[in-house]
Amino acid sequence: MKFLNQLERDLPEGLVVDTAWLKHQGLSRQLWNHYVGAGWLEQPVRGVFRRPRGTLAWQQVAISLQTLLAYPLVVGGRTALELQGFAHYLSHSLREVHLYGSRRPPNWLNKLTLDVRFAWHNDRKLFRTALPSRELTSLNRDAENGTTDSTDTADSVLTIQHWGQWDWPLTLSTPERAVLELLDELPDRESFHQVDKLMEGLTNLSPRKLQKLLTDCRNVKVKRLFFFFADRHQHAWLKRLKEEEIDLGKGKRMLVKGGKFDAKYQITVPEDLNGVR
Repeated sequence: MKFLNQLERDLPEGLVVDTAWLKHQGLSRQLWNHYVGAGWLEQPVRGVFRRPRGTLAWQQVAISLQTLLAYPLVVGGRTALELQGFAHYLSHSLREVHLYGSRRPPNWLNKLTLDVRFAWHNDRKLFRTALPSRELTSLNRDAENGTTDSTDTADSVLTIQHWGQWDWPLTLSTPERAVLELLDELPDRESFHQVDKLMEGLTNLSPRKLQKLLTDCRNVKVKRLFFFFADRHQHAWLKRLKEEEIDLGKGKRMLVKGGKFDAKYQITVPEDLNGVR
């Protein structure tokens, strides 16, 4: 009963953990197999466990990774933008959940029976600064104090969205970070025209966060595309960015065959985006 009481305290109903987590709690293989047999634990796939509660949702899995399992992964890119109200700019329903971080998620992730699949992106290819190498937020701190985690501050490029009956914290990229993550998917996995519509609607971005992210960004293509789209739509925040402090690299980048060349940012874009200046 000691370990069962411990599980009830440390493993919220519905969240998932792996065998390493159970071992860390002091449970033996024999004991957790007994709990599965007794119906106190269920095993969605080999090596993954949860206390039974309804149908497993992808948000429960992502929250489990970020908190209990301490994976430094954030929900970013297209998914973060959709969750923060920009889905009307991005066509089709949520079918992929985009995770960003330097640590590859566990192999069992896409073996779970869910209505989405997870796509992992190594964010160190995009940003120089790594995510914290610990749990991104705490279930207990938020629940006990009723406060937002420290990642959700005025300067942070991460934000918390509370999910579910118990308001569990799901860590997302802010729109400022998520749009750069989305731009990295051009031209192969995202549409120029959808991104153009999205950028047109991003009227309230924080120039402070953008400056921090663009300075930290190591991807020349992403930075040039960001300024190309920002110039097209002339948002008020653009005037507050210090473009001269951001390295846009040298040389031309052909992003679209047969497109038009944008002389200012040295990129080739689709002809109907009026690339020539």
